[in-house]
Amino acid sequence: MISGKLTKAKVESLGPGRHGDGNGLYLVVDPSGARRWVVRVVVKGQRNRQGGPLRTDFGLGGSKFVALQEARAKALEYRRLARSGLNPRYNAKREIPTFEEVARQVHLERLPTWKNEKHGAQWINTLSDYAFPLIGRLPVSDIGQPEVLSCLTPIWTTKPETARRVSQRIKTVLDVARSKGFRTGENPVVGIRDARVLPKIRARAEHHTAMDWRDVPAFYADLRSRGAMAAKALMFTCLTASRTSEALGASWEEFDFDAMLWTVPASRMKAGETHRVPLTGEMLAILEPLKALGSEFVFEGQKRHKPLSNMSMLMLLRRMKVEGATVHGLRSSFRDWAAEFAKAPREVAEMCLAHRIGSAVENAYARSDLLDRRRSLLERWSNFVSASEAAVVNFEARAKS
Repeated sequence: MISGKLTKAKVESLGPGRHGDGNGLYLVVDPSGARRWVVRVVVKGQRNRQGGPLRTDFGLGGSKFVALQEARAKALEYRRLARSGLNPRYNAKREIPTFEEVARQVHLERLPTWKNEKHGAQWINTLSDYAFPLIGRLPVSDIGQPEVLSCLTPIWTTKPETARRVSQRIKTVLDVARSKGFRTGENPVVGIRDARVLPKIRARAEHHTAMDWRDVPAFYADLRSRGAMAAKALMFTCLTASRTSEALGASWEEFDFDAMLWTVPASRMKAGETHRVPLTGEMLAILEPLKALGSEFVFEGQKRHKPLSNMSMLMLLRRMKVEGATVHGLRSSFRDWAAEFAKAPREVAEMCLAHRIGSAVENAYARSDLLDRRRSLLERWSNFVSASEAAVVNFEARAKS
């Protein structure tokens, strides 16, 4: 057994820095807590650009996957090669990681770049469900078209959107593996796509079922009679034409009541762009009483300073026995009302929904978010939604004329 200064306990507990084991082997602990092995060798007879001995550091892998004794054995191999005048970069035997090992490393490295934890979890979960059981234990260098097809074929026609995501994520993992020297040649996902090996699936858009806009006032009146927090949240969601996550995640710091604005930060928006929502009197009637709760979030759930769950409004719809409609579908109700009754310009209605309008070039020049025009439209929507039963009849009569 090869000995050194470090122990298993030290490997697991040492703080950030470079910790020597002896004979050129070091444990490097990053500020993030990540731990990896590095060996420093001097290649006999080879010189650097300054004419001095060629001294080079080589990574041996993370301590999570490479144990202390294994790291010492690898370091010994590298030193032997260096003493013989052979550069370990080109002559050492490299252990090829499995597909799952590379995938999980890619997942960890990209976590900070994702908009939220949910998306990061979905990324790795799709691979856990559809790739790891079939190819997870294979060396990443051994994965070709047959292996990729084994993952995609069973779900290609039955779950086309899931299959597309699995395909994209397998491709990403294999691209990273190639960039790190664990693979060579074409990415098999690209080969499968270019050769059209899998049948072409005509994607069918799945729209959220929406309530007829003429029925919204009666639905809103029912909500107004209820005291549950989910009812308040659903009323606000309906009036603002916002998405479920945008409404439920609303915090008081996002509101400017002097300017009558709710500003949803880019980090919470689907398109990744800040969205300003004009507030109306009806919206204020919902919000004002909730301030007294002193919660961080506008629509507090069962736990203090935590928002309602994403299912809260949907469950309320079920308790109300509302059929043929979803929470998200209320956005479609607003859009239909804006087009059929309010005769609103397309760009104004779409911006109320935080949809991007036109091409990338058009967006680059269209700097305005049409706030004043959107404020006017949302005022009309609030008045319609909160109208009395008699007013609803008048609205219907006017809509038919």
